[in-house]
Amino acid sequence: MQIVDANSTKQLLPYDALVAALTEAFAKPHADVTAPPRLHYGVDDPDGSQRTLLIMPAWADDAGVVVKLVNVVPNNGLRALPAIQAQVLVADPQTGAWSVMIDGATVTARRTAAASAAAAQFLAPADAKTMLVVGTGRLSLEMVAAHRQVRPSIERVLVWGRDSDKAAEIAQQIDGGEVADDLAVACASAQVISCCTLSAQPLVQGAWVQPGTHVDLVGAYRPDLRESDGALVAKSRVFVDTYAGANGEAGDLLQAQGEGLFDMQNIQADLHELARGEVVRTADDITLFKSVGASLEDFVAARLVAAQLAN
Repeated sequence: MQIVDANSTKQLLPYDALVAALTEAFAKPHADVTAPPRLHYGVDDPDGSQRTLLIMPAWADDAGVVVKLVNVVPNNGLRALPAIQAQVLVADPQTGAWSVMIDGATVTARRTAAASAAAAQFLAPADAKTMLVVGTGRLSLEMVAAHRQVRPSIERVLVWGRDSDKAAEIAQQIDGGEVADDLAVACASAQVISCCTLSAQPLVQGAWVQPGTHVDLVGAYRPDLRESDGALVAKSRVFVDTYAGANGEAGDLLQAQGEGLFDMQNIQADLHELARGEVVRTADDITLFKSVGASLEDFVAARLVAAQLAN
């Protein structure tokens, strides 16, 4: 078995290739790859919090199988460790033997950001100049890099976090990066807003977001989590990575629906429909892309890595 560490995984998944591969995969008929909804289990942590165990399989017509195993440990920040602990296993299409193990945290971070960028290439303003990143975890830098791949017009990047020191640390690593002290002001000035937190309370409010803005929400992967208020969901054209994932896990949308501010039947399109060019954006639209992650994304990223190793 070949073992691919984090640095090698990053090098083998450049954003130009990964965004293109995901866009192509989502545009194809879903029958090409079988990617069932992930298995999702709550695991009680000894400290009283709850971890999440995710098992995400996918397989292709050639019998090649990819499985990602994930532990999401929210309190790992207190240990100076990433919340996402994961590995991705790739099986040989002919023998079924597990031939490659890829650093799952890196795959998750890069495919998550690349999926958001794949949506943003159809939904974000073509001339966007300012991006706001809400969150200071591992995904924050990835989100900037991926969005700049599809919107090179982005010159200024605002970084907001509850911990201003962490926000400053992230901003220093970004060309054109600066700390946003006031979230409301930052939301009003950005054309692209990307949220990557594990928040259970609304952060971005609809009253702050201006017409023409694209909002990307990736952090709330359970029904009890949310990064936006119901007012933002209500005033936006809402898009998702997959309908199945959104209906089961998209906390921002499900909670807005519970508040009577949104109906899941009003989701405009998923990534399949976006990638097929079935959506037209107008200049004043507020577009909201909510993703919870899909095993198809891991499948595409893992097979991209495995193919390069084979060559």
